[in-house]
Amino acid sequence: MIAGLALAAWIACGALGAEKPNVLLIVSDDHGYADVGFQGCKDIPTPHLDRLAREGLRCTSGYVTHPFCSPTRAALMTGRYQQRFGHETNPFHDPNDHREGLPTMERLLPTFLRNAGYVTGWIGKWHLGAAPEFSPLKRGFVETFGFIGGGHRYQNWTVNPAAEYQVPILRNGEPAAVTNHLTIAFGEEAAAFIRRHKAEPWFLYLAFNAPHTPHEPTPGRLARFASITNATRRAYAAQVSLLDDAIGEALAALRETGQQQRTLVFFFSDNGGPITVNGSINAPLRAGKGAVYEGGVRVPFVVSWPGRLPTGRDYAQPVSSVDVFTTALAVAGVPMPTDRKYDSVNLLPFLTGEKSGAPHDRLFWRTSNGQWAARGGNAKLVRQSGKSDEIYDLSTDISETNDLAAAESDTSKQLASAVDAWNKELVPPAFPGLGARQQGKAKAKQRSRPSD
Repeated sequence: MIAGLALAAWIACGALGAEKPNVLLIVSDDHGYADVGFQGCKDIPTPHLDRLAREGLRCTSGYVTHPFCSPTRAALMTGRYQQRFGHETNPFHDPNDHREGLPTMERLLPTFLRNAGYVTGWIGKWHLGAAPEFSPLKRGFVETFGFIGGGHRYQNWTVNPAAEYQVPILRNGEPAAVTNHLTIAFGEEAAAFIRRHKAEPWFLYLAFNAPHTPHEPTPGRLARFASITNATRRAYAAQVSLLDDAIGEALAALRETGQQQRTLVFFFSDNGGPITVNGSINAPLRAGKGAVYEGGVRVPFVVSWPGRLPTGRDYAQPVSSVDVFTTALAVAGVPMPTDRKYDSVNLLPFLTGEKSGAPHDRLFWRTSNGQWAARGGNAKLVRQSGKSDEIYDLSTDISETNDLAAAESDTSKQLASAVDAWNKELVPPAFPGLGARQQGKAKAKQRSRPSD
């Protein structure tokens, strides 16, 4: 309680003066739940992320709002479940398409922080729309460096604006040369941003595309993992190692410039690892990217603020990536907007112990391909279109292997009713998305085949 009151007083004073706290949001891409040292990983050393976890809180029930890339990013930027504004699938990359992106009626976190006197920066992957009106420079970011699409090559690419994974890397909207491995380049850019703005409050969204495929680690880094016999896992391990070093570069800049004590840091993956694709491991969780089982939505999750939050502890209550929004506004002394419904919670009083209980009564998930889930307490409902609802007790069955729906009929009814009520608050998808385009191309290809 004392720590919580001290934090509240410190934030209140800082919001009035020059010492407003910084916020560093670090997001990895397709990162396996088990693939960091602080989660028990043995074959991929992650010393920098492990240090971050020791200097902060490991949220053992840390979730994202969706089991794949773009919807998660839309929610954390808006503080709202992405289905409230129709962003529940990955947009396809087309700079001439003015539907495929985060709807412009939504106000993003950097806009609020910029208006509060913060320097706002984005580095890395965007994936919230390729048309000009969706660009980070139009959504509240002042300094930018990265690519607009959903993925990119890491090295030795030929720039091709028509190929999503080879588009130019842009600095403040203009093409920029990249001579280093892209992951390392992002880490260097982050460190430079942190050093450049040491005398003013800032918000930096550092959104890596590692360890998303294609696996293109440097030869030297790949050689470090020669003992891993599976070639895909070996390349993935090298990518994660480069990611950890890049994060370490940014965190070192905090320490070297004396900003660590006034910087709130979040780290998590945008979704669970796609275990059959990139060599990631989500054990002991079930399934992976694309599924609403734990392996798709529960991720490595750390919150760190030395001197203001407890260090070296686990926090077990469910928290969500959507909570970045309200927590960051609270740190900055910015009142929560009241113009629409928000799903984000200020985590600080819960993490300090000032407030007890769970930050959320329930967490919800929905995908456009007919999956729903809800967690309330330790009970989780999983619903798949055309199948009976499933119920799991996550306190004893984190792997979701024992369906208790028949035995826990009351719990099942309560969560089912909650999902139905939540679902009625949502809107249909605002754009067709990448999946619809791919299905359309597949159907067109089938129609073009000559008949037997």
